[in-house]
Amino acid sequence: MSGDPSTAERLRALHDTRPGARPLVLPGPWDAATARVFEEAGFPALATPSAGIAAALGHADGHTPADEMFAAVARIVRAVSVPVTADLEDGYGLPAKELVARVLETGAAGLNLEDSARGTRRLRDPREHAERIAAVREEAGRALFVNARVDTYLHGGTAEEAAERARLYVAAGADCVFPILAPAAELPRLRAAGVEGPLNFLARTGDPPHAELGRLGATRITFGHGLHARTLDAVAELARRLLAG
Repeated sequence: MSGDPSTAERLRALHDTRPGARPLVLPGPWDAATARVFEEAGFPALATPSAGIAAALGHADGHTPADEMFAAVARIVRAVSVPVTADLEDGYGLPAKELVARVLETGAAGLNLEDSARGTRRLRDPREHAERIAAVREEAGRALFVNARVDTYLHGGTAEEAAERARLYVAAGADCVFPILAPAAELPRLRAAGVEGPLNFLARTGDPPHAELGRLGATRITFGHGLHARTLDAVAELARRLLAG
């Protein structure tokens, strides 16, 4: 599957951009075993969570060495036959040519790139980040699905500010934009502010059902580290029962 453009095209085809269409739901495996579980359940594609992989490897979120992250993604991709898109934070400071080559080596169909700078967690200049997306798109061609994460809400920004960044990233070649932590009620505002094409929504406990999120404007739904956290809660409960005999 390494470097196969058809895998990215399969992932693109799963995104239904018609208004009100049911969103593509992408659970996030953090290892090969969870990837197989999600595939066997019937999901047509998967989206790795950087925080979940970090925890599985014994690292704090945002502190996984690049080599370990790429290796973990490769193991997940090898375990399944469906397309896998990888959360690669801000790209680990790698130049576009090296970043694309390493993603393709894993066999992943796509990647997330966030516009917060790793380490400082500050928001990058949006035009600077758009230039990075454009360089990744030029290097990858159609062989990778590029999901541009917009971190405006993480820093207290507004829908209009998030939309401004999203428009720049789409113009630079992003296939999808991901205004992380956008509340469900803000989805229509993002659309009204000019966010077109695929829009990734981070689903959390208490959010509306998936079909309603689609009506509000979401094209695809991911869960970040949420599924990993819920699994750990279940393991903790099992541990308590074992300890109690």
